[in-house]
Amino acid sequence: MKRKRSRIQLIMELINTHSISSQADLCALLVRNGVEVTQATLSRDLKTLRATKVPTDKGGYIYIIPDTNEIHNKMLERGQAGSMAAQHTGPMSIEFSGNVAVIKTRNGYATGLAYDIDMSHSPEIMGTIAGADTVFAILREGVTHEEAREFFESFISRGDGL
Repeated sequence: MKRKRSRIQLIMELINTHSISSQADLCALLVRNGVEVTQATLSRDLKTLRATKVPTDKGGYIYIIPDTNEIHNKMLERGQAGSMAAQHTGPMSIEFSGNVAVIKTRNGYATGLAYDIDMSHSPEIMGTIAGADTVFAILREGVTHEEAREFFESFISRGDGL
């Protein structure tokens, strides 16, 4: 387990300090740092970190880890990344159209937010679809916009237009 924590920490550092566009690039960086890993293990590690690819201004894609901060990193090391305690931060807004909530996030944060919403198994939400900076959440029949807004507040920090 200690090796996994060390590997996860190294992956986070590499993603945060390099422009990594593929698992092959990340694997090569890991090897340079003395860590050999299979593609399957690397894929699982990226999923654990909720790493996602976002578009760059040059037309390519790079990996990012949404919500990277010291507390979140410690939660990952302890295997508590799925905890709802790590709220999503950044400018966010929410609008409704019928039974669809459209949640705007900072670029790269939508996937992690959608994952947390889905994993909450809320009776208010049927499911989500995430892009890079937008989450579409489908509300169940009979759920009011105010009930949905209250539910989303448990995931989204206030103060930025929610």
